[in-house]
Amino acid sequence: MGAAEVLLMTSLAVLALYTRPAMAQWRSGTATFYGGKDGSGTMGGACGYGNLYNSGYGINNAALSSVLFNDGASCGQCYTITCDTSKSDWCKPRVSVTVTATNLCPANWALPNDNGGWCNPPRPHFDMSQPAWENIGIYHAGIIPVLYQQVKCYRQGGVRFSISGFNYFQLVLVTNVAGSGSIRSMSVKGTKTGWIPMMRNWGAKWQCNSPLTGKALSFMITSTGGQTLYINNVVPEWWLFGMNFISNHQFSY
Repeated sequence: MGAAEVLLMTSLAVLALYTRPAMAQWRSGTATFYGGKDGSGTMGGACGYGNLYNSGYGINNAALSSVLFNDGASCGQCYTITCDTSKSDWCKPRVSVTVTATNLCPANWALPNDNGGWCNPPRPHFDMSQPAWENIGIYHAGIIPVLYQQVKCYRQGGVRFSISGFNYFQLVLVTNVAGSGSIRSMSVKGTKTGWIPMMRNWGAKWQCNSPLTGKALSFMITSTGGQTLYINNVVPEWWLFGMNFISNHQFSY
C-alpha cells in the first residue's frame, strides 16, 4: 500500500469519527421500585396510558421525578438505566434495562428516613416497576444510585389513537410512539376542515374544541426529535367516543 493510499484511508477514518452521531451523555440519578412483583400496580398513571400492555409499553416502565417528567412532555420517552457500581454494593454489575416513562413520581414521596423524598426537585429519580428494577438492583437495597441516558424507543406496529370527550370536546391519547417516544405538537384535520392545533391537556392526552363528530380525522404529529408525520384519515367518519385506532405510521426519531 502506497503512502497516498495510507493517507486517504486515515483521512476517511478521521472523517467517520467526526461525522458519527454523538453518544448520549450518561447522567447520575437514583431509582426505587413500585407496583409489586408482577408490575400490575404500575398500570394507569399520570401519562394516561391506562393498561400499559394495550398501549404498547409493557412492564418495563418508570415514574419520573418532576424534573424529568416535565409536566408530561416526557411521557413515552425511553431511558436506559444501569446501577452505579462505584457508589453502591447493592448493584447487579454490567447489566442495564430500558424503561418507558409512563407516570409521575410526586414530590414529597418518601421512604422511611429519606429526608424529604427522592422525587423532590431537582433530583432526577426513577420509580421503576419492580420487575424492571430487579434487573439492575438487589431487592433488599430498596433504593440504588444509577446512571441513565435517554435513548431511542422501539415499538411494534404503528402509532395509536384513543378518542374520548363529549360533543365539541375531543381528548386524544397518543400511544405506542417510537423514535423520540414523546410528542412536541399535534394538529387534527376533519373532513373539509383545515388543520386545527391541539393542546396538551395532561400527560399524553391532547385536546381540541371543535365540531368534529361525523368527520373522518387526520393527525399531523411532530415528535420531540423533530420528525413530523401526516397520518391521514386514520379515524373514519363513523367514529364514536371511546374508540381506539391504529395507524400504519411510526416515528424513526
